[in-house]
Amino acid sequence: MGKELMTIGELAKRMGVTVRTLQYYDKEGILKPSAFSAGGRRLYAAKDVVRLHQILSFKYLGFSLEEIKNHILPLYTPEQMVSLLIQQQKAIEEQIENLQEAAQSIEAFRSEVENIKSVDFKKYAEIIELLKMGNDAYWVWKCFDDTLTDHIKDRFGDDPALAEKTYQAYLDLLDEAYLFVQRGEPPESACSMVLAEKWWNMIMDFTGGDLTLLPKLESFNDDKTGWDKELAQKQQEIDDFMNKMLDCYFKKQGMDIPEMEVES
Repeated sequence: MGKELMTIGELAKRMGVTVRTLQYYDKEGILKPSAFSAGGRRLYAAKDVVRLHQILSFKYLGFSLEEIKNHILPLYTPEQMVSLLIQQQKAIEEQIENLQEAAQSIEAFRSEVENIKSVDFKKYAEIIELLKMGNDAYWVWKCFDDTLTDHIKDRFGDDPALAEKTYQAYLDLLDEAYLFVQRGEPPESACSMVLAEKWWNMIMDFTGGDLTLLPKLESFNDDKTGWDKELAQKQQEIDDFMNKMLDCYFKKQGMDIPEMEVES
């Protein structure tokens, strides 16, 4: 009998696992020893080696011990195995997708840390939170100063969808203004006045009517270092047109607005 059975240490060495792992498998009821010695030592037979090999094989495929114990080892048909393997494949593919997204977020965050040029854990946490949300506008948050980020928290903290709606409005109006510039639309035309009204309303939606934020937005627009490159290029090309357009709009509306650059 001693020649046919292995001690826990012998089995562990043969299969490349630790004794502690085999003890845990015994405790969880996934791999019980076939016998015990007179001194109470666990002894394993050839069938236990086969079962352990099965367990380790399915662990390699990403199955948990609970799944192996309760769903795989009790299987009776190939069809049942195929069904479980399909489920596992989908789960692994989802994990891969999540890891790829995490890798992309790390790359984006690394780039932003380089651009910030200083250690700012408050800003880091805010950027990471936006990345977790899959928010394409996180670069805006990174470029805003504390006054503007605090304003966003107060105005949009309870309604992230409203912040996203405002950002999307900016993107739409930016594209519209860009087309105006490309086709040579006069800044004082009727079409331009309609655009100016929409642009100004967007600014009012963002600021909540707080005009003291305008100088901050002006500074944000002046320095496009950390902007999304494509948006920075578009905004740069429309800045002069938008300044003239808004100036015409304010005069027609009889509005006394301090001179400023285009805000977004």
